[in-house]
Amino acid sequence: MLQTGHRNRRLPVTRESGAVELRQLEYFVAVAEEGSFTKGARRVRVAQSAVSATIQKLERELGLPVFAREAAGVTLTDAGAALLPEARGLLSAERRARDTVDQVRGGLRGTIRIGTLTSIGVRPASRGLMVVDLPQVLGRFHVTHPLVTFQLRTSPRGTAGHLESIVADELDMALVGAYSHPDRVKLHHLGTVPWCFVCPRRHRLADATSVSLEDLADETFVDFPPGWGNRTMTDRAFAGIGIVRNVPFEAADQETAVGLVRNGLGVTLAPRAGNEDDEALSVIDIADESLRLPIAVATASDRQPSAATTALLAAILRAAGKKDAAAEVQAHR
Repeated sequence: MLQTGHRNRRLPVTRESGAVELRQLEYFVAVAEEGSFTKGARRVRVAQSAVSATIQKLERELGLPVFAREAAGVTLTDAGAALLPEARGLLSAERRARDTVDQVRGGLRGTIRIGTLTSIGVRPASRGLMVVDLPQVLGRFHVTHPLVTFQLRTSPRGTAGHLESIVADELDMALVGAYSHPDRVKLHHLGTVPWCFVCPRRHRLADATSVSLEDLADETFVDFPPGWGNRTMTDRAFAGIGIVRNVPFEAADQETAVGLVRNGLGVTLAPRAGNEDDEALSVIDIADESLRLPIAVATASDRQPSAATTALLAAILRAAGKKDAAAEVQAHR
C-alpha cells in the first residue's frame, strides 16, 4: 500500500489491482516531470497516443487517476503525488540491476541524466566560462563507451533546482555553482570562475580598471533569479558589507542578462570571457575575492551510482585537472 502525503489517503496498489509494469511507470514519471503528455512522449520517444493509452491502463489498474488533465497541461492528483517517488525508486532500482548485469556482460551501458547550467558548464573551457569543457568530455567518453547515452537538462531554478532533482533521483549528476548542499548530496569541486562588473560603455565606471563592491552600491542590477549559484554568491557578497542591491530585472541566462545591460537597463556581474570583445560593453575586474563562483559536480550521497555515472564523473574530474580523481570517485561509491 502506498500512502499519500495529502489527507492520509491510501492507494490500493495490491496484487488484486493488476500488474503495474515498469514501462507504465517510466511513462508516468516522464509525463509528471515534463508537465504534459506531449513533452513526456517526446522524452521517452514514443507516440503521444501510446503514452496516453499506457497511462490510462495504469490508472485502471490502480483504480485511481494519477493526473488531472487540464488545458494548460497535467498536474498530479493525490494518488499521482504518492506514486511518483515510489515510481522513481523502482525505475532507479531497475537501472541499477541492468547496470550490474551489463558489467558482467562487459562494457558500460545506460543513460546518464546530467543537469547543466545555462551559459555556464556547457561551453568550451577556452572561453573561460567553465573549468572543464563538458561537451568535449562527453564526446570523448562516447567514443570509449558508445552504448552510454546522455540526457542534458537545465532548470529554471538553476543550482537550487538541480540539487532538488539530485535528491529526488531525477538526475544522476549536475554541474552546479554551489556554496552549500542538502545532506543527501555530495559536491565534487572542479574549480572557481571569477565574476566581473559589466556595464555599458557610457557608464560612469566604464573606464575604471577595477571596482569595489562599495562602488556599486547605488547601481541598478540585472541578475539571475534567486536560487542560481551566481545570484547566491552575489547576494552574500553584498550582504556581507551591509549593502542591499536594487535588482529590478532578472534573466535566467547570461546572454539575455548581458543583452539587457547592453540596452541600458542596468549593470550586471558576469564572467569576463565572452563579453570582453563586445564594443558596447565594459568588463571590469572586481577587487573582491568573494566573487569567485565555485563550480562542482553534484551527485547523490545516499544511493549507489551506476558504473557509467561513476566513469563519467571520473572523466570530468580528470578533465578539470583533479589528480586524485580516482580516489574521490572510489570514495563516492
